[in-house]
Amino acid sequence: MDVSPRLRAGTRTLGALTGLALLAYVAHIALGLGSPGLDDLFQHWVYCGLIVAAGAICLLRGLAVRQERAAWVVMGAGLVAWAAGEITWTLAYAGQADPPYPSVSDVLYLAWYPASYVALLLLARSRTDSFRSSLWLDGAIAALTVAALIATLAFQPIVDATSGGTAEIAVNLAYPVGDLLLLGLVVVVFGLNGWRPDPVWLLIGGGLALTAVADGLYLVQSATDHNVQGTLLDVAWPTSALLLAVAAWQPARVRITIHDWVVIAVPAGCGLVAVQLLVYDHFERNVNAVGVSLAAWALLLALARMALAFLENQRTLSQTHAEARTDSLTGLRNRRSLLADLEQQLAQASVASPRALLLFDLDGFKEYNDAFGHPAGDGLLVRLAARLADAVGASGEAYRLGGDEFCVLVSPGRGGIDPILAACSAALNERGEGFEVTSSFGVVVLPEEASTPTLALQLADRRMYARKGGRRMSAGRQSRDVLLRTLSERRPDLHLRLRDIGELALAVGRELHMGPEGLDEVARAAELHDVGKIAVPDAILDKPGALDPVEWSFMRRHPLIGERILLAAPALRPVARLVRSSHERWDGGGYPDGLRGDEIPLGARVVAVCDAFDAMTSERPYRESVTESDAIAELRCCAGTQFDPIVVEAFARVIARERPAHGEVLR
Repeated sequence: MDVSPRLRAGTRTLGALTGLALLAYVAHIALGLGSPGLDDLFQHWVYCGLIVAAGAICLLRGLAVRQERAAWVVMGAGLVAWAAGEITWTLAYAGQADPPYPSVSDVLYLAWYPASYVALLLLARSRTDSFRSSLWLDGAIAALTVAALIATLAFQPIVDATSGGTAEIAVNLAYPVGDLLLLGLVVVVFGLNGWRPDPVWLLIGGGLALTAVADGLYLVQSATDHNVQGTLLDVAWPTSALLLAVAAWQPARVRITIHDWVVIAVPAGCGLVAVQLLVYDHFERNVNAVGVSLAAWALLLALARMALAFLENQRTLSQTHAEARTDSLTGLRNRRSLLADLEQQLAQASVASPRALLLFDLDGFKEYNDAFGHPAGDGLLVRLAARLADAVGASGEAYRLGGDEFCVLVSPGRGGIDPILAACSAALNERGEGFEVTSSFGVVVLPEEASTPTLALQLADRRMYARKGGRRMSAGRQSRDVLLRTLSERRPDLHLRLRDIGELALAVGRELHMGPEGLDEVARAAELHDVGKIAVPDAILDKPGALDPVEWSFMRRHPLIGERILLAAPALRPVARLVRSSHERWDGGGYPDGLRGDEIPLGARVVAVCDAFDAMTSERPYRESVTESDAIAELRCCAGTQFDPIVVEAFARVIARERPAHGEVLR
């Protein structure tokens, strides 16, 4: 709570003084050592002062804190009305031999009930998480059961002991009825909170229960002329008021997990109690009409709760079933749903009424993800999925199988498959500044080309990847071949070296279990990692001695130049990233970015090892070549500083397995 330090200190002081006064009051009654004057002080003024203090504490809470202000101001006003009734009785009626009944004091006493009821409703609205129908029923069942028990155990004795005129009987019954309503409301709120032990409601419930017990005992004692002042019963009322004051200053509760067994046990237990009351009344006839009626309603609501629980379970099962068959990101149906629908459609399909299975895989999505990040990639998938569903329309269903793979199951109709295929392909395309996402597809006609769901998916998958491979070959390989031809014209020896490095990198990538796309990228990067040397003068490339600082600055720029060249070809953009990092070192001492360890892409680490091996085993103007065994030894010596140790060991295994004795590369 956001309260000023001065107000908080004042409230604590008032609370401490009130607590000491209550202890003194209890000690005075328990020890019974007082004099007539001291008895009058405690029985009238200390007693009234405790209730006044409780009301003041609630009013301070309401006025000082904006949160739940109205609830605690109303509660405080109710307690002040109660205290005013006590003071009025002390000043006006305590000394009379036959005081009027009901009196003005009773009006003030009873004013506390509507004020408390309003305050509890306001608190319930602000402190209750959910107002689900099941929780309302749980609270109502518990409230009716508690009310039935109270009516059976306490209400009837009060009715039997009540005598006098109509007004007197009405006032006598107003107290237990008011207590019953307040307790019932507290039980309802507990139910709405899933029976969680919120300190505020525990204190309020304890205070109201104490008031109800005290009121019931007082009314019975008064009706039977057994009421005696100065007993511990008198402590119950100020104690209950102070419990409400303590509740006012409790902090907002922390969320507590609702255990399912509690939510089930409470209405079930209350229903069992209601049944027992009805059975007891059937045999003994000792339960009054109010108790029987309340127990019957509790039992009816318990049955309604069981019916509602069944409906909620059915709804949950349906929702779970739908979620199990739905892709959580795009909202399309998933692979499980596709397999079930495929089996059903295959049973209905015929040559005269075929079905078509269209399998799509996005091209360029990985590059989009790398460039713009995974959240942007998820957003793209959601947009493409919505377009695909619109393109399919009522002719079939769209599915997302995972990753960037989509599927469509349709009935082609008179127009055939081509219009649907064109619409779906267009829906899965998106272009923008710096990216282009398209799709490859595989089509299978059912049942003509496949008789089972598994066979249909396998055939569509093979056709899709055959088309994808062809597209990648035509775009990526054409761009690569142009660049390699340029290198060949300028530096024939460099062109041949790069082909050797590409084959080595591909073999090492397989040894490291890289995926198909990763293998393709590392092979292309190995072939093109020195393409930036086109911009380096021949005098530097052919210099027989060590390079000076200016010449080294030229050499260090060639990975950046190579990246810029490759970025001009969309099919080679994934390769450009590897080319830029192909001269980084494992210890961070490389160039151009000074990347370290796993910051360097795996493909670039592979290229670096293959390039170093090829450089050591090839003749150079400034030094002679070394043997392969010496080159492997040098790579291992530099593992952990210049090279990734795991890549070096994978490379050594490849060389040992794939190089024949004369040292040529296996083709």
